Amino acid sequence: MSAPHSSRPAPTTRCLGTDFTSPVDDRYFEDYVEGGTYEYGHLSATEDEIVEYARQFDPQAIHIDRDYARSGPFGGIIASGWHTASLMMRMFADHYLTHNASLASPGIDEVRWPAPLRPGDQLKLRVTTAEARPSKSKPDRGLIFTDAALINADDLPVMTLRAMNMIARRNPG
Repeated sequence: MSAPHSSRPAPTTRCLGTDFTSPVDDRYFEDYVEGGTYEYGHLSATEDEIVEYARQFDPQAIHIDRDYARSGPFGGIIASGWHTASLMMRMFADHYLTHNASLASPGIDEVRWPAPLRPGDQLKLRVTTAEARPSKSKPDRGLIFTDAALINADDLPVMTLRAMNMIARRNPG
């Protein structure tokens, strides 16, 4: 199976510990082992990037109006949850999600933003393969469930979710 994109941009971050034995551009369903946990980082957003994103996609005062945000519940500008999700997705796609065998995602569950993302926060992504099961109806693929957390330098999650991804099998049964 060939990679869907021949000129993928360089990863934005790096592995912070143990990584998969197979590189991301040669990774298949069989490489996702239940209980496997990996960390990648560091990525951040400046205040200007947060405001620019929010002006385009989530123009709430806590994201775009510095004076309002200073007097608001967070004491300053915070990133939109959707901006936070975009940063998480960048690291997820760069490092965890196979570049050659990803077939699609039927959805994401349990999206939460337990702490605000603030300008300059250094983020890391922690992912755990919670479940990996072969498809019963399509033997050329499997479904993985991943628990993901985007974590700031204070070790607080700024976003958590459970992702589902369909992944091609290396050796379909």
